[in-house]
Amino acid sequence: MESKPQVSEYMTQEVSTVSPDDSVDEVSRRIIESEGHNGFPVCQKRAVVGFVSARDLLGAAGQTPISSVMSDDILVADPEMSVTDAARVILRSGIRKLPVVDEAGQLVGILSNTDVVRSQIERVTPEKVGKLRRSLGSIHDSVELTEERRTVRLAALTPTQERVYADELAGRRYELERGLAEPLVVIDNTGSGEVPELYLADGHHRVLAADSMGIDEMDAYVISLSESVELGMAATAAEHGLQRIDDIEIVDYGRHPLVETTEKLQ
Repeated sequence: MESKPQVSEYMTQEVSTVSPDDSVDEVSRRIIESEGHNGFPVCQKRAVVGFVSARDLLGAAGQTPISSVMSDDILVADPEMSVTDAARVILRSGIRKLPVVDEAGQLVGILSNTDVVRSQIERVTPEKVGKLRRSLGSIHDSVELTEERRTVRLAALTPTQERVYADELAGRRYELERGLAEPLVVIDNTGSGEVPELYLADGHHRVLAADSMGIDEMDAYVISLSESVELGMAATAAEHGLQRIDDIEIVDYGRHPLVETTEKLQ
């Protein structure tokens, strides 16, 4: 049975904290100057003693110590807790971030609602990988298949889809900016050859969105074949003259067919 993803797999380990002795002015300045922070765990020698949010600071005098305005009765998670259970806590309590502590009450990370969404997105990809691997195995039953998670260079990928849709690219950029994009799916057909053959099986919109943002590498599930074989997707790429991601056409004069179909139903 597949194990449930744990909080430790998706939490952020490098956590910005404040001290109970810090002033309201100091913490307010940190919130304003930070990117995406609307509050901080309050720690005394790494032990979590509370949480302070921007709302807690409203109306408080600038030199007031954080210990006077913070919430000291807070919810925390265990690193071995399932992400699903942690998601229920976040949803039912209305909080956005859940501090993660060890048995001694020491802060070891923080889980946000964004991390929860990311954990659910990434769980979809292994199903795609498994289906693709079974399909390749049935067609090329004499070849050994291995699977690994690794970083791939976008410039080394051969696309297998000739066009993408501009409106969907905007959504993929949004996901990338917030760390929500699922990994790519890539087939490594290099075998024993010297020239790399990396075919992009899934993630063409993500790749072009990343390229437009100046991202050179992405996380991917890579299925490797022990011997180079004649892949159907390689023939498709050759047929459409696809050699690198720049060859993919961006369709900006129409929307994705599923979007158009939905509009026609309204």
